[in-house]
Amino acid sequence: MNALCGIEHLTRFFPLLCVMTSAVLDTVGKRRKGNLFAVMNVFLVQKGRFLTRQLTYGSFLPGQHAKMQYPFLYQMVPNEAHQHIGVVHLLQHFGWTWVGLIAVDDDKGDRFLQTIVPMLSQNGICYSFILRLPKWNYLDEIIDLAIQHFDSYTIAFEATAKVFFVYGEPPSFQALRFLLFAAPFFSLPPLGRVWIVTSHWDFASLSVQKDWDLQSFHGTISFTAHSNQPSGFPKFLQMLKPSWEKGDGFIQDFWEQAFSCSLEMSMGQEKNQKKTCTGEENLESLPGSVFEMSMTGHSYNVYNAVHAVALSLHAIYKSSPNERRLIEGEKQFFQKVQPWQVHPLSVCNDNCYPGYSRKKKEGEKFCCYDCAPCPEGMVSKWKDMDACANCPEDQYPNKEKTQCIPKVPSYLSYKENLGVSLVTLAIIFSFLTTLVLLTFVKHSNTPVVKANNHTLTYILLISLLLCFLCSFLFIGKPGKAICLLRQTAFGIVFSVALSSILAKTITVVLAFMATKPGSRMRKWVGKGLSNSIVLSCSFVQTGICTLWLRTCPPFPDTDMHSVMGEIVLECNEGSAVMFYCVLGYMGFLAIVSFFVAFLARKLPDSFNEAKFITFSMLVFCSVWLTFIPTYQSTKGKYMVAVESFSILSSSAGLLGCIFFPKCYIIVLRPELNSKAQLINRKK
Repeated sequence: MNALCGIEHLTRFFPLLCVMTSAVLDTVGKRRKGNLFAVMNVFLVQKGRFLTRQLTYGSFLPGQHAKMQYPFLYQMVPNEAHQHIGVVHLLQHFGWTWVGLIAVDDDKGDRFLQTIVPMLSQNGICYSFILRLPKWNYLDEIIDLAIQHFDSYTIAFEATAKVFFVYGEPPSFQALRFLLFAAPFFSLPPLGRVWIVTSHWDFASLSVQKDWDLQSFHGTISFTAHSNQPSGFPKFLQMLKPSWEKGDGFIQDFWEQAFSCSLEMSMGQEKNQKKTCTGEENLESLPGSVFEMSMTGHSYNVYNAVHAVALSLHAIYKSSPNERRLIEGEKQFFQKVQPWQVHPLSVCNDNCYPGYSRKKKEGEKFCCYDCAPCPEGMVSKWKDMDACANCPEDQYPNKEKTQCIPKVPSYLSYKENLGVSLVTLAIIFSFLTTLVLLTFVKHSNTPVVKANNHTLTYILLISLLLCFLCSFLFIGKPGKAICLLRQTAFGIVFSVALSSILAKTITVVLAFMATKPGSRMRKWVGKGLSNSIVLSCSFVQTGICTLWLRTCPPFPDTDMHSVMGEIVLECNEGSAVMFYCVLGYMGFLAIVSFFVAFLARKLPDSFNEAKFITFSMLVFCSVWLTFIPTYQSTKGKYMVAVESFSILSSSAGLLGCIFFPKCYIIVLRPELNSKAQLINRKK
């Protein structure tokens, strides 16, 4: 309505201008021809020639095809592609990935769907359904079409999408509005959706629709074309009266239908059938869906088209091309979008929250997916991640698998309970070993101490004391020196202890054999043989450790992956082969000592300790056979604790099994520690 008023206002000043439009913009229910692609055919007479120019004020015709088909066509409407991009950005901003598409059922609707569907898919948005609205010319047509195809329209009421993107023109709006008006009669619930429409969409009402509820469209987001308010236009509308222009039937029809009155009483019309129009009715009192006092974007396109033609003609008429130019209006003003009372969620399914990743559903669109928890050691920090990610080496996932947190350095410390327990045991056993050594030194001249080579006894006790002290190398933060000494010192000291035990058992066997008449073994009995056994056996282990240190020495290292949430500070053995060679040689000495002691356990010798050595070797071998699988199955500081505990327990087994019986005689039963008792035992 206001667009044609603007045209009429301009053409009064330019009698040479004849404007013909292929669309009648009757917002009050007159029969509509054509569509939104409205073209002004401007016929000009210039220097005897009849010229034709065309200006569009409706839909934008994209591509080169339009230019070839309409070579004299000037488009006064913005490119639709910008609106499509704006809609995509809007959907992404609110996280609406599950939308319904509604388009007019014509060529423009087809072109719209061909453009928008790939664009949505490329930006991670899916459509729940596509609904085509009929394009109509008459009110009775839309009613017939709506009734015939109402079943297909129910898809919009059943859809899970909460956002509908609509592409069409004012006639399509009437089809959709009639559909929503008729829904309650078919027992369909209110839609309650968010509508997004383009600038082509006009909320115009027929006269019979003035009182229809527009609640369904409240909160609609509309992309409008740029529009300014021409100077004097609101005042012009306020001056407009039905009798203002003689012969203008459009204004009179509009006035009667907008105000539901009659300008002239017919002869057969009853008085109360329709009230009489006074002609002084106020246009501002009409609802905005019937008549707007401001110039809309669509009307502004018409205004610009007419204005451009008028200015061109005026320039020709005055023969002064630069005399008059288009006056720029004020800058476009956008009202601030008010916050939604309720922000709807329009997605195919619930979001996958941090800690989960999206898992594609077979046979469904990519916007429909399941949520799978992140695997062990991986996290997802944001919603709807396609895949979980690994944490950096020095970090690990939290319990919810939503973020990575720094790993804590870990080693067997003196401050924790496990470290304190091992230190306490090491101190106690070291003290007991020292006490036993001092006891033997104090009673060095007694038969019990002399009976089994007291020199070997001293060597064994000192080596056991060093074994207990070696456990301290496994507690505390590992450094370069500690890593070099930890395994090598333990291996050599234990080899000395086992060598002295082996020498003791061999001495017992040779002493028994030397007592037989005519035996040649007497020359082997003595300190020389026992010392040689200790030195030679210890030398072999020392050689293995020296080779280890020269080729692949142990070094401080960090283990990022063995224990969740910890950076294990450890000593890398350098060569696992050399480490197990050290353990293997110790096992060899223990087995040989056990075998020899087992054979000599019943020999009739005074204070024969072979049976005690047999039992001690049995304990020793049991501890270290258990150590190997336990050591390999544990990680971090607990692996170190297992080795430290094995050293303490095996050393304590040797100390207790071999020396407890002798200490019992020396301290508690001194009467048995005499030469007479020794002779009686021999007899």
